[in-house]
Amino acid sequence: MKDEELLARITIDPQVMVGKPVIRGTRLTVDYVLNLMAHGATTTEIIMEYGDLTEADIQACFLFGMEA
Repeated sequence: MKDEELLARITIDPQVMVGKPVIRGTRLTVDYVLNLMAHGATTTEIIMEYGDLTEADIQACFLFGMEA
């Protein structure tokens, strides 16, 4: 998947989570997902906990974090 396609999964809206970047269609912030990973959660565990997420959503969080 191209970078642009991944980054399209991340949105910023001042009326959602005070304008923090979130995964499109959710209220899960990029920093929350990255924090879960930093504390040892695996991609599989996060997807199981938040069933609407995909592996590409988590990849998008990493890419967004790298470009921020």
